Amino acid sequence: MSPRDLITSPCWRGVDLGHPLPDHPHAVSVALPRWQDVIAYEEQETSCRQALRTVYPRFGQHPLVAELSQRIAPVGGSAWPFPTDAAARAAEQHCRRQAAGAITERVPFAGLTVLSCDAAASPHAKAFWQHTGLGATSRQAAIALGRDAAPSQDAAMEARTLIRERLAAIHRCDPALISLHPSGMSGLNAALRAIDVLAPARPTLQLGFPYVDVLKQPQVIFHGGELLQTTDLNRISAALDQLNPGAVIVELPSNPLLRCVDLPAIAQLAHQRGIPLIADDTIGTAINLSVLPHVDLLFTSLTKSFAGSGDVMAGSLLISPDSPWHQRLREALQPLADLSDADAIALEQASRDVQQRVPQLDANCLTLAERLEQHPAIRTVMHPKDCTNFQSLMRPGAGFGCLLSFEVRGGDAEAKQVYDNLQISKGPSLGTSFSLACPYTLLAHYDELAWAADCGVPAHLLRVSVGLEDPDDLWQRFVSALEP
Repeated sequence: MSPRDLITSPCWRGVDLGHPLPDHPHAVSVALPRWQDVIAYEEQETSCRQALRTVYPRFGQHPLVAELSQRIAPVGGSAWPFPTDAAARAAEQHCRRQAAGAITERVPFAGLTVLSCDAAASPHAKAFWQHTGLGATSRQAAIALGRDAAPSQDAAMEARTLIRERLAAIHRCDPALISLHPSGMSGLNAALRAIDVLAPARPTLQLGFPYVDVLKQPQVIFHGGELLQTTDLNRISAALDQLNPGAVIVELPSNPLLRCVDLPAIAQLAHQRGIPLIADDTIGTAINLSVLPHVDLLFTSLTKSFAGSGDVMAGSLLISPDSPWHQRLREALQPLADLSDADAIALEQASRDVQQRVPQLDANCLTLAERLEQHPAIRTVMHPKDCTNFQSLMRPGAGFGCLLSFEVRGGDAEAKQVYDNLQISKGPSLGTSFSLACPYTLLAHYDELAWAADCGVPAHLLRVSVGLEDPDDLWQRFVSALEP
């Protein structure tokens, strides 16, 4: 049977609960087609969890990874496969810092290292897995289990070279400045480890509403992270003086509000104080934004728009050639794991059309945003076209990215109805060639909804990653869902 075409046959009905998105053994998203499914997922309801045929890889264990883990997990405990012993050792050290009496063991398994944990260590191993993105991927698990053959190392080396060259052409920099990682969060992990060499044991300062793990990783895994949600440069200046962070972290743009900070001004404030700036351009993309003159380290989830396929985990980290710490950062950079051979080959193949695909995703998203703004049922649309700070960073002829968020006028009740009736695939992730919607706040901040609402991110907010569907056809799906 051929894979399901999610552009023409999306997973949007209740019967689609748990379907992989895309219809592929290594899919990184899963269908949560109804509002009640999202709630059941967050509440850990057994019937919902049993229906899931996959899971977003950092938020749980892919079925192949889980099968491998079950072979090693102790009674009452858990097991966590990592691609290298260095990554497993870092996870073990984190568990022991958080739970002094915990029992852990590193177990070699078919080229991987599995961290075996007792009940005391397990929640901390899970947190390390989620926040750092350093866990073994489904392709690595398939090879370790003997389901797939290991690819040629020469082919993998060639794939990595092509990926770096492709990224370098987009960023307009030397490929040697780019390192490849198992995920976007592991790219951030490598950046934070390098910062810790330059400025040991110092917290970070993040500006703007955060993607959950960009904030949680420095808070939980490193030396703390403060969050400041203001555009007032005087307040930011005062916070830098008071905290003296090891680095400032920004997202370009933020998720899901899709706003940018004043990057040149922030960079100037940080650099005047000898503080490096780390940026995440996953949503804006380097195809659209020119940021290297202002940032010191730039990490990206290549899982998203760069791959576009939704079936490979990968990330990159770029050391800006303009950074005053350029050489010191290169010397300090010691990643705990590299992008695996199998994932590198898959990523190289998926990203061959990135220069043509991303502008089309951007154009389709802009069309949908403009149409939604004119619909009487819509209260507000969030899209980077309305952010002057984003516009100031755009390359000539660039787009605004593939992501938008919106609120309906009827609040929670109407948002549920719109979500349930919307005939596009529904689940986490973004940047895929097929459109993908989710009630973002429920998925990312279920245990802190009041805090998110205070930050201007209500529970009924809907986020949409726009795909390659015909814009008129896609609009009709939204019109139908928005009917009272």
